[in-house]
Amino acid sequence: MADDKQNVGAADRSRISLGEDYEVRDWTKALGVSEEELRAAVDAVGNSADKVREYLAGR
Repeated sequence: MADDKQNVGAADRSRISLGEDYEVRDWTKALGVSEEELRAAVDAVGNSADKVREYLAGR
């Protein structure tokens, strides 16, 4: 499913899209992790921002 740039809001911010360079950049900055760490977290728990935050907090 492609990122719908016309549909932004809570649902859009609750998911991490690794297919968009700007989202990878923004999420790595917001979470204080490298791109590799972000990709590993999404691989481990999926693209839910809350799940990724929990995963990164517990590492």
